[in-house]
Amino acid sequence: MGLLTLVEDRPTPKAVYNWRVYACAAIASFASCMIGYDSAFIGTTLALPAFETEFAFDSLTKSQLALVKSNIVSIYQAGAFFGAFFAYASAYYLGRKRSLNLWPLVFILGAGMMLGANGNRGLGLIYAGRVLCGVGVGATSMIVPIYISELAPPAVRGRLVGIYELGWQIGGLVGFWINYGLTETMAPSHKQWLIPFAVQLIPAGLLFLGAFWIKESPRWLMSKNRREEGVKNLCWIRNLSPDDIYIVEEVAFIDAALEEQASSIGLGFWKPFKAVGSSRKVQYRFLLGGLLFMWQNGSGINAINYYSPTVFKSIGISGTSSSFLTTGIFGVVKTCMTLVWLFFLIDRLGRRNLLLIGAVGGSICMWILGGYINTIDIDVKQTSLGPGGIAAIFFFYLWTAFYTPTWNGTPWVLNSEMFDQNTRSLGQASAAANNWLWNFLISRFTPQMFDTMGPSGCGVYYFFACMMICSIPFVYFLIPETKGIPLESMDRLFEIKPVRKAHRQVHAEDAAREEEFRHDAEGAGLSIAKEKLEHLERSMEV
Repeated sequence: MGLLTLVEDRPTPKAVYNWRVYACAAIASFASCMIGYDSAFIGTTLALPAFETEFAFDSLTKSQLALVKSNIVSIYQAGAFFGAFFAYASAYYLGRKRSLNLWPLVFILGAGMMLGANGNRGLGLIYAGRVLCGVGVGATSMIVPIYISELAPPAVRGRLVGIYELGWQIGGLVGFWINYGLTETMAPSHKQWLIPFAVQLIPAGLLFLGAFWIKESPRWLMSKNRREEGVKNLCWIRNLSPDDIYIVEEVAFIDAALEEQASSIGLGFWKPFKAVGSSRKVQYRFLLGGLLFMWQNGSGINAINYYSPTVFKSIGISGTSSSFLTTGIFGVVKTCMTLVWLFFLIDRLGRRNLLLIGAVGGSICMWILGGYINTIDIDVKQTSLGPGGIAAIFFFYLWTAFYTPTWNGTPWVLNSEMFDQNTRSLGQASAAANNWLWNFLISRFTPQMFDTMGPSGCGVYYFFACMMICSIPFVYFLIPETKGIPLESMDRLFEIKPVRKAHRQVHAEDAAREEEFRHDAEGAGLSIAKEKLEHLERSMEV
């Protein structure tokens, strides 16, 4: 078996792995380009001399400046937290497709408001615009993973949701490099810092337009009694005819899940809330999904994304151009490792193994970085990094190589597939909101952490190292492997203990059920054929 070998839950026609499902996932993933770009460009834009001059940052004390920067960054995450819950309502009533028309418009409105800010008007338009942009990305961060998971064949579900993560990294790559390019090619001016704010309109516009082309989720259509349209969309996405055995089976799985939902909690907007409130098993899964994002943000990634100039200054890199260049290389490493994760790892090594490997390797790198920073004084200007500084940069990029193909996107994949049909939309809303909640806390307090946690901020790295260590028992004992498991089997997967054996057992049960289904189908076919033969014989006798 090669790295690209697909682990299928049942015999799957080659036509299922066609360009259409990849195209729908790619277009929806322009949402993550919006998120990735913001997480990368805002930190370096706030560090542009032109931006600092226009808004008189030099007149602020160190603590005041840290507060202003953290407010500009974190209100975006605050808006995203609420946007994730708003999207639950739109995804239920409007569907996945129309929601991806609506929320990019909110983002575009917010981005447009920010373009009106200047030194005379102050930061008010930037604050208001970032709240609206946050609402837009929070909503799409809830909708897109669930939309992709509902379209995806199980064998490539991780890969397709991974396209969402790839979009995040591509947006981040542009965001990390754009301000380096501006500092190298443009003199400081109002226009210089305005350009990176304007660029965020591009992925939002592409998502808005692309959403008119993508197909609505067949699962959502069938849940709304639009069965004919749902089957038609499913056949288009799978590139198969309605009478193909694969389509017949998949429609049967969806019907069974909807029937189970109708008989257990009912089909309605508030029914999933009732299911969560009345079932400890469901509450437990919601807790696991939220904690995955706590550990993810506790690794330090968003502190680095949003405050990369501060992070690289703590390592000993000084100067705007050098800091932006190092940040740009960080973006390149992240994007390259995301490609490795997407095409070779997520559907081969599985979710559990990736999280465990990333936590161990990332923690070691953070301990080494903190130890080095503890020995230097970042306020003393250095003419060169020296061997220790070069080693620190190496371990920073090694941490990036460990983190990116493991904790960066895998929690999104897990949360897109771990909830059952009854609570999937609400579960994804909860997961997205949890991501933005922990993201908000990290982005809001990172500047103050660097000011107060140990010499030169070394305690920040020790904190993140400890968080990564603590995530290891969490994953090992509580998170089952979901690779290749049909969405309809997730309930059974999370029931089995110990979790390390759950994946193998569910696969065996699904294989037995599939064999029984095919045997019954073949038996039904033989019965029909026998009836036709008897009818033909009677006709000949007449």
